[in-house]
Amino acid sequence: MMEEEEFEFTEDLEAILHLTPEVQLAIEQVFPSQDPLDRADFNAVEYINTLFPTEQSLANIDDVVNKIRLKIRRLDDDIRTVVRGQTNVGQDGRQALEEAQIAIQQLFGKIKDIKDKAEKSEQMVKEITRDIKQLDHAKRHLTTSITTLNHLHMLAGGVDSLEAMTRKRQYGEVANLLQGVVNVLEHFQKYMGIPQIRQLSERVKAAQSELGTQILADFEEAFPAQGSKRPGGPSNVLRDACLVANVLDPRIKQEIIKKFIRQHLSEYLVLFQENQDVAWLDKIDRRYAWIKRQLVDYEEKYGRMFPEEWCMTERIAVEFCHITKVELAKVMRTRAKEIEVKLLLFAIQRTTNFEGLLAKRFTGCTLTDTPGQQKRPDSPLAQTNPFLEDDTGEDAGSEKDEDLAKPRKPKAPDNPFHGIISKCFEPHLYVYIESQDKNLGELIDRFVADFRAQGPPKAGTEEGGAVLPSCADLFVYYKKCMVQCSQLSTGEPMIALTTIFQKFLREYAWKILSGNLPKSSSNSGGLTITSLLKEKEGYEAAKFNVDELCLICSILSTAEYCLATTQQLEEKLKEKVDKVLVERINLTGEMDTFSTVISNSIQLLVQDLDAACDPALSAMSKMPWQSVEHVGDQSPYVTSIIMHIKQNVPIIRDNLASTRKYFTQFCIKFTNSFIPKFINHLFRCKPISMVGAEQLLLDTHSLKTVLLDLPSIGSQVLRKAPASYTKIVVKGMTRAEMILKVVMAPHEPPVVFVDNYIKLLADGNPETFQKILDMKGLKRSEQSSMLELFRQRLPTPPSGSDSGPSLSFSAPTPEQESSRIRKLEKLIKKRL
Repeated sequence: MMEEEEFEFTEDLEAILHLTPEVQLAIEQVFPSQDPLDRADFNAVEYINTLFPTEQSLANIDDVVNKIRLKIRRLDDDIRTVVRGQTNVGQDGRQALEEAQIAIQQLFGKIKDIKDKAEKSEQMVKEITRDIKQLDHAKRHLTTSITTLNHLHMLAGGVDSLEAMTRKRQYGEVANLLQGVVNVLEHFQKYMGIPQIRQLSERVKAAQSELGTQILADFEEAFPAQGSKRPGGPSNVLRDACLVANVLDPRIKQEIIKKFIRQHLSEYLVLFQENQDVAWLDKIDRRYAWIKRQLVDYEEKYGRMFPEEWCMTERIAVEFCHITKVELAKVMRTRAKEIEVKLLLFAIQRTTNFEGLLAKRFTGCTLTDTPGQQKRPDSPLAQTNPFLEDDTGEDAGSEKDEDLAKPRKPKAPDNPFHGIISKCFEPHLYVYIESQDKNLGELIDRFVADFRAQGPPKAGTEEGGAVLPSCADLFVYYKKCMVQCSQLSTGEPMIALTTIFQKFLREYAWKILSGNLPKSSSNSGGLTITSLLKEKEGYEAAKFNVDELCLICSILSTAEYCLATTQQLEEKLKEKVDKVLVERINLTGEMDTFSTVISNSIQLLVQDLDAACDPALSAMSKMPWQSVEHVGDQSPYVTSIIMHIKQNVPIIRDNLASTRKYFTQFCIKFTNSFIPKFINHLFRCKPISMVGAEQLLLDTHSLKTVLLDLPSIGSQVLRKAPASYTKIVVKGMTRAEMILKVVMAPHEPPVVFVDNYIKLLADGNPETFQKILDMKGLKRSEQSSMLELFRQRLPTPPSGSDSGPSLSFSAPTPEQESSRIRKLEKLIKKRL
């Protein structure tokens, strides 16, 4: 029973002492402790094992028990002290609560007293301010009434004065008075329901209507439509009448302006009627001279009569432009067959000059509310480009070559009067377009004739390898045409002119550039470019002379210039044409044509040098390499190849000095053509002895050295070859060296030979392996077993890959191959 009671007591104690994690965390924060007995997850067994980790430690059990008992005793004392201290806590708490309730009641009483006093104060303030508010309202109403009465007095007096001054035509006083009356009348808009106010408003409107009619009649009397101007010039009455018109309905002002301008230009319509001789385009200057005189006459006689903000001088000029545009269009439709290019350009030039003069004299405020914004200046182009300069109207196209290098100036702001008259010439611009088509055709024919007469550029002269002069002449003429046409129209005529440009760019490319590329040497007897692509077995291969090489380089440089300038021409045309037509301007096809000329020129140079090396390669393949007894200097065929390279490459490099990137392309294309051909001739050298292979290896290394120095060969300035070119040479010639190294290796045992071949060449093609065996001079029976072994030793291609012989390993890097070649060179030198 005792044990059961103790067990139940223990369970109850554990249940009482079980705390939530939040409470336990709060206790740990308030009373931090490192004692294991204070932990929530205290384990008695672990604690005892900590105190007595070994059996020997049980010898101190009495000391441990005494310490625990002492700790229990101290804990009991602390609990007893705390329990006793809490005896009077409840009584103290009740007392403190009662005191707090009493304090709250007192505070509530004070708040109520303050609220009552605030209500009394507010009521007192309302009683004090009641009379003040009434006085404020009375003052405001009284002020409004006095102001309204003053306005009414001013309005009534103003209307009476206005009617009297109108009858007396005292327009100077009327202008100021009418504006004041209108301003005062605006204050009575909310009182229009009052009959007296409405009556005054109607009298003001009647006075305004009477003033408008009266002023129009005065102007009609002063400037009758059918007669001349009134003698004595403008009067002060009319000047004051214009000030009154500013205040009246805008229709009155417009009517005055319209009638005055119509009367002022009536003489023009009579003098330049369609049936008059001066109405034709050849006397178009007289029209503009007449209006200049009229404007000067207007400024002298009537400049002070109209207000400055009316811009009457500009309005007269603009109306003249509209009338002239209509009259010119009418006369040109009637006499369309008489329009010639020179006459048309003369009329357009004079017209655009007049429009430019208007832009200098007037702002264009009567045309649009916002002046034309200045366009951003174009970025500078290449200094040799004719499109670098400003578009200067009639002077465009007359520039000299030395002016082409001047920096471009910012473009002037747009002319707001541009096209105000010259638009009438647009329907007849087909005459100009047809003329330019004819002129450009004659220009191309002249270029062809000059080239035949002068002959190709000579080597060693300033013209050698330079851009053909005809190219610059063509694009300068293009610019002149483009500027002229843009001044005439930025619409469909610009598209038609672009089509003409495209046509003659192609003709220039084929007739002047491609047509003059040399097809063969002067003494080749009908050898064509196609024959250069074929392999030559003898020494009769055609070779270009120095002048022909110079001509090819000159055509290449010209094609490059044309390519760059055509791109700039396209950009300029897109700037000149209307935005809706920009997509229709595309010179990509013409740029591709010049790119084709460049590619053909480079290919000719490559074929020429390649063909010059063919005889030496043929000689290499016919040498008895099996009977070579010792390794000497480089073979004669290598010396021949190097000689041809040193003869041709410096000439090509010097003539392509201005187009360095295309010289690099030439070097790359030649290398890509020469190295595979050299390897093919290498396979023809069979059989080869060990000494013969060593000699070929020495020759290959000499050719590799020459090819690496090819871009700067024969030059006093040593320049490092481009990395892309060096990579091609190293990769191609290293393969040739590896082929020779495989040939030098013994074929016994076969497994070692096959593995060595696969490791060095990384070529899984049985045909290549067959060629190696032929170079070694093995018999057919030996080759069959070798080929079978080769197929067996090839690495298995990964699953899913294409069928066919291929290797799954990577070729040795150029650095590793170069290291092997250097070791082989050392061996060769030792033997020498």
